Amino acid sequence: MYAVDLHSHSRFFHGWPGRATRYDAFGLKLNTIAARVRGLDALAVTNHDYTYSAETRFPTIPGIEVSSSDGHILVVGPNPPSRTEVNQLSAAETVDLAHDRQCAAILAHPYRNSNARNADADFDAIEINGKNPEHIAQTKELAKRLDLPLVGGSDAHYLVEVGRAYTRIDADELTPAAIATAIRDGRVTAVTKFGPLDRAIDRAYTRLHTEKQWMESDGPELAER
Repeated sequence: MYAVDLHSHSRFFHGWPGRATRYDAFGLKLNTIAARVRGLDALAVTNHDYTYSAETRFPTIPGIEVSSSDGHILVVGPNPPSRTEVNQLSAAETVDLAHDRQCAAILAHPYRNSNARNADADFDAIEINGKNPEHIAQTKELAKRLDLPLVGGSDAHYLVEVGRAYTRIDADELTPAAIATAIRDGRVTAVTKFGPLDRAIDRAYTRLHTEKQWMESDGPELAER
């Protein structure tokens, strides 16, 4: 059994996608230190629309957070796509791409800026997102309705966020292929750890994200809470 945070980012902000800046390696190193301190066995690196990796002593799982036309989808496993374009793929197309590459496809934060939960896509799991503890009950109901397993991912951009939500994975070995197979087989359990600092960060993030969404979106329909 392995404890893996299936959703993390190796830079604070999302500018210049695809540029392997020095901060990426440093950010990943900080995140892996936090993951080790929090008792995790591995960390999936899932930057927006590009796959990034760096040499690290702590086990990492390759991944990408695809900005599909329906919402964000995590693709984790041995061979995620190196780059994707925003809104280029539908949810169903993203899932098919993940499976073609022997990866698992996870519906990320289904109640934050996403309509992917309504898409006709063969997801392998649904994420309980570390940035949105207020959505846990809804997410559990969605997973039950769609008959899909739940996984946990912190969605960390800062090292203090790593491990707030993670996944216990029943796999034979800690390899990207074994982790992806276990997710697709449903041998996973979502775990959350929200302390006082995590909840304070969540409140601040929710305010910031709500303001940003109203400025950038075409309407309030994606803001379902």
